[in-house]
Amino acid sequence: MATFESADALLDFAIAGEEEAVEFYTKLAEKAQGAARKAFEDFAKEEMGHKQKLLAIKAGRQLAPVEGRITDLKIADYVVDVDEEGELDYRQALLIAMKKEKAAFKLYTALGEAARDEGLRSLLLALAQEEAKHKLRFEIEYDENVLSEN
Repeated sequence: MATFESADALLDFAIAGEEEAVEFYTKLAEKAQGAARKAFEDFAKEEMGHKQKLLAIKAGRQLAPVEGRITDLKIADYVVDVDEEGELDYRQALLIAMKKEKAAFKLYTALGEAARDEGLRSLLLALAQEEAKHKLRFEIEYDENVLSEN
């Protein structure tokens, strides 16, 4: 598991992760057409917003904790992995997105549970909840627009 010498190092790590997500969704949008293209463009914008939120935290603003627990549809737990190379259809792209958000949630949760500083622990667990919200959004999208077609 990654270790960080400071909160700034952790935030830099999280910011880099959001930048990777922006790039990932932007590339998916370039490959997609129609509604799928628009959805991935929106996801890229949302990830850019998360990067901005992290930059604000780094500058001294507080991250408001998420109220309650985020629902987990667990769709990502029961789908097969998809190869990210080559052409992806909307279903495959959503599967990859769900898995990525699940991994980010697990990472921030594990880091939060290992943090000794209470402020850092709260920040990490809040970031984990942000990732859980992203995963839920992709699971809902998958449920409504992929599973309902079958």
